[in-house]
Parts: sequence; structure tokens; C-alpha cells
Amino acid sequence: MAFGRRRQAEEPAKDPGVTEESAETVDEAAEDEDAEEATGQAEPAEGGPWDSEDSFPELQRLDFGSLQVPVAPGLGFQVNFEATQVDEEGNPLDGRPVAVLVQYEESAMQLQVFAAPKRSGIWEDVRRETAKDIQEEAQGQTQEGEGPFGPELLAMVPAALTEEVLAEMPQEVREQIPAEFVEQGWAPQIIRFLGVDGPRWFLQAVVQGAAIEDEEQWQVLEDVLRGVVVVRGDAPMPPRDLLELQIPQEFSEAGEGDEEGGVQTFDPFERGPEITEVR
Repeated sequence: MAFGRRRQAEEPAKDPGVTEESAETVDEAAEDEDAEEATGQAEPAEGGPWDSEDSFPELQRLDFGSLQVPVAPGLGFQVNFEATQVDEEGNPLDGRPVAVLVQYEESAMQLQVFAAPKRSGIWEDVRRETAKDIQEEAQGQTQEGEGPFGPELLAMVPAALTEEVLAEMPQEVREQIPAEFVEQGWAPQIIRFLGVDGPRWFLQAVVQGAAIEDEEQWQVLEDVLRGVVVVRGDAPMPPRDLLELQIPQEFSEAGEGDEEGGVQTFDPFERGPEITEVR
């Protein structure tokens, strides 16, 4: 099965679920560090992403705590939140940051970082589980391939084209949607899943939008991904638990965003791109 690489996608990435493996199994904190070097996990792609203990190039980066993400002209950033408290009607009262969204022109890349075992990467399992969920729950199609960071997953899922969704789209985007998709009420959308197994962490990148086909836009996002630094920390954690994210000081100074709405935005440069809704 093969399909092309085009269409903006708005479906959120699914977190790799938590396993039953305990924090003690993950880190075995009492073990000496020499044993960690003899692991069988995959090496990160040459040139990054980087572990904070690596010798990595100095770049201007936004500090999200466990993720340090490069900035460059034309990039915009959002932080996605997950509700931790809700009122009686289910409206969020408080939340925690769970993902960083990097925006460039008509493209977006969601970044999430998770704890992983010392002696094995988890991308192979996560990739298989993600493909199964897409096929069984979203009625989509998937295919595996090789990319600049190793094995990756390409998924095509049906996305609803309701009147509400169409009304929120910019006019130039609506005009590019074939009439047959509008009539049937859905359109195929393509999502690209990339993963990098690092030392006791797993970084997942989910690419949507024009960068699926547009090499120039993808190159910008690839450069960002290669420049990411992961700060794992020493605390034992169960595999697949999200590493803690923080809001950079620049976000607070900008005074933008709405945590209760599930997203907080920041544009480090003038006229950065905007994506109006991230679920």
C-alpha cells in the first residue's frame, strides 16, 4: 500500500500509553553508570537530537525544561496543555504542558519526550502500537519507511470536513479542497511520525501540513529537530511517562495564550505563523 505525502492534518498525536513496568525497572538507579553505556538501544541520528550530557552546538533555544528547542526566523511556537482539574461541567480549571508545537508556514511539528528504559529503545513498539490504533480506531492506513532519523511511520486518516471545520479554515485553504471531499464530508489527511531513542528518553515528532510534501518546509522542521536538546534528569520514572515540560520565560513576557483553552503561544520573531486551533 502506498500513498502520496500531501494534506494538512489536524488530528493530534496519541501519547504512547503507559506500561506496567515500574520506575525501578526503568532506571535501576543503584546500578553503576558504566553498565548504561553497554545498552542495545538505537543511537540518535547523527547531528542530533542531543542529550544534555552530549557536546552539542550552541544555538538560540527556547527552554521548555525537558526540551530545549532551537528558534529561527519564521518559526512560531505553541504549548499544548492537558487538563488536570475540571469543574462540574467538565471545563478545565488547571492543566499541565504536554507538548510543544513548532509552526512554520503551512506546516507544524509536535514534539513530546518520554522516559524510556536504560537498555532498550521503545520506538519500535510505539510505532507498531500507533499503526494498530490508526488502522483499528481511526480506520486509517499506515506504511513504514526510512527517513533521516531512521524508521518512521506515515499514516493516512479520514478527517471530518464539517461546516464548522470549513468555516474555521482560511479561505485560500478551503479553495484548495476538492469538491468531492466537501460533498462526502471528509478528506484524507497524512501524518508523519518520527521517533528518536536516546539515553533513557524517547523523543516523538509528529509532522503535519505542507512539510509532508514540501521539501523546503520539511528541511526547516528537520533542522529544528536535529537541534533539539533533551534534558532527561536523574529521577527514576516509569517507561513512557511524559518528561516534565515548563513554560519558557519568553512566553510569560509575551503575555499571550490561554492555558484553559489548551494552548499557549509565543512567536520569537515578528510575523511568525499562526495556527488557530490545536486540539
